[in-house]
Amino acid sequence: MNDSRISRGDFGDDTIAAIATPIGSGAIGIVRLSGDESIAVAERVFRSHSGASVSDFPSHTVHLGFVVDPGSGQVVDECLLTLFRAPSSYTGEDVVEFSCHGGASIVAKVLETILLAGARPAEPGEFTKRAFLNGKLDLAQAEAVNDIIRARTDEARRLALSQLSGVLSKEVKNISDKLMSVLSRVSASVDFPEDVPEPDYSEVSSELAYAASEIDRLIATSRQGCIYREGVTLAIVGRPNVGKSSLLNALLRRDRAIVTDVPGTTRDTIEEVMNIHGVPVIVVDTAGIRKSSDEIERIGIKLTEQTIESAGIVLVVIDAADDFTDGDFDIIQRIGSRAIVVLNKMDIVTDNSTELSAKEACSRLGIDEPVAVSAKTGFGIDDLENKIASVALGTEAGFSDGAVVASARHRHALNRAREYIGEAIVTLESGQPIDLISGDIQAAVAALGEITGETASSDLIDRIFSEFCIGK
Repeated sequence: MNDSRISRGDFGDDTIAAIATPIGSGAIGIVRLSGDESIAVAERVFRSHSGASVSDFPSHTVHLGFVVDPGSGQVVDECLLTLFRAPSSYTGEDVVEFSCHGGASIVAKVLETILLAGARPAEPGEFTKRAFLNGKLDLAQAEAVNDIIRARTDEARRLALSQLSGVLSKEVKNISDKLMSVLSRVSASVDFPEDVPEPDYSEVSSELAYAASEIDRLIATSRQGCIYREGVTLAIVGRPNVGKSSLLNALLRRDRAIVTDVPGTTRDTIEEVMNIHGVPVIVVDTAGIRKSSDEIERIGIKLTEQTIESAGIVLVVIDAADDFTDGDFDIIQRIGSRAIVVLNKMDIVTDNSTELSAKEACSRLGIDEPVAVSAKTGFGIDDLENKIASVALGTEAGFSDGAVVASARHRHALNRAREYIGEAIVTLESGQPIDLISGDIQAAVAALGEITGETASSDLIDRIFSEFCIGK
């Protein structure tokens, strides 16, 4: 199997630097250096209070001193320097971190001073990319670093930490090793037929079936995993004045949208992100759906229609205190299985005729029964959240402590590996020569290797790390 991964030599021996903390003012700002010349660059700009040289500092030690412009001798800032010597660092190279005062101009000036002293600006994700190329992390673990930074819920964070610890990589490697064992025996029997007997067909078939079942198990986790990682878009739709904006405010537990008794108040979409049982939910309040001669309102309704098309879940809000109309039915029918029907304003309902009509409509369309709420009092909001989480995840919220596939890229690689194994099994079952399965097994191993990076192309690796922030 050819390893197309880019090598350490593709970087050269340059030393990179970047601000490693968010843009803006704060108590501390960190500027990070990595590369063969990190210590030499730091030596040019750092004057320790102890008078000791950076090159004499032991690894994993912190020192107080000044960052000084090497040209003018002017003090830029007082800071702490932390040294991590190779290979015991995040990147596997010599790493120096300057912890300076967190003013935006100060941090920028420290970085500028370091760049003038011989470093170059880091590219997005280049520190983690070097950690990958130097064997500190595999590709799945490196992606988890970015997922941790971007996690919007505790569940997403926990999932990313699990992947960073290598749980997924270990399971993928175990499957790959199983396939490689089969491949080596088949290849040996072909290359040395007089010394190595042909493997038993039933034994090989059993091993391939096991690998296929393990891949199927991982793929089965991907729906939940991707939802926790990427979130789901939830649109709130319905006729004007049914309480869509009030429902948005109730879900957010704060006033975000303007609420009036005037139909058509919402002219544009309003978007917020919330956490529902660990699922990042992008909630979009939309303009009421009706025929209108108002040009601005018509634009808002068009945006609503676009939002409906792209949303993963759609809350169809019905005014339980008003008549159930053909317009309500048409909206539910149009959305179909993505719809959660919400009966709002239950606090002022005087009879259950609308509730019965809505239930009948849902039954006719094969949709779950409506959820009764009052956005004004909060009645039923917890039940609605449970329903949203259940629909988003397809099962009860939460996941096991085992490996979870949370990336569409990983799922795609697993699907391809599964297809190749399936082809190999068909070849065996049809009684064809056993050596014909070698190509499919090699392709399956290569697909699995894309997850951990063993067979990932340089283009794929560049694309993955380009999504990181600069400084990580």
